[in-house]
Amino acid sequence: MKKVLIINASVRNERSYSRKLSQLFVENRKSKHPTDVFTYREVGTQPIPGIDESWIAGAFIKPADRTEASRKALKLSDELVAELHEHDIYVIATPMYNWSLPSGLKAYIDQIMRFNKTWKFRSGVPDGDYVGLLENKKLFVLSSRGDTGYGEGEKNEHMNFQTTYLKFIFGIMGVKDISLFSLDNEEFGGEIFERSKKEIFDRMRLIE
Repeated sequence: MKKVLIINASVRNERSYSRKLSQLFVENRKSKHPTDVFTYREVGTQPIPGIDESWIAGAFIKPADRTEASRKALKLSDELVAELHEHDIYVIATPMYNWSLPSGLKAYIDQIMRFNKTWKFRSGVPDGDYVGLLENKKLFVLSSRGDTGYGEGEKNEHMNFQTTYLKFIFGIMGVKDISLFSLDNEEFGGEIFERSKKEIFDRMRLIE
């Protein structure tokens, strides 16, 4: 039995293809692992608040030195970080907005990038040598994009600040087992998009 955290980032509901991908993932996973437990975290239609000065003041000092204001500012962050540690598998379903992430997902990432909770410096001082504290986790990134060619070695790779960023940032936090599934060509519609859907849906049904 695994605990699976589903993170939906689209601001759309029924018209969201990234949500369709996460739904397909859950259906497939339940059919193969019926004892798994699923938790849903909505960061698209119920956006996560951004960090502020009180958050910064509290996050980088010892817990004993925090003020009431900083503890209050970190309350949601503490909950989100605990959620990550408690789950085995993360699924981030996100569209590409302006070649990057929806603002709600970026705010979520800002809340979970916590010093000495999801990452630390190996030496204990800022030296660029990061150690991730999310151990033995698996991440699936399910992305939807209007255009195509954003993969490694493809023509638009340099414009992809979506999956490349997520892979990097979760790698910093210690997640190395990362699988990417990207549904492209949504803007084109028609036959080309239908081919893209069939290809990615078929690939996802093979996930064990």
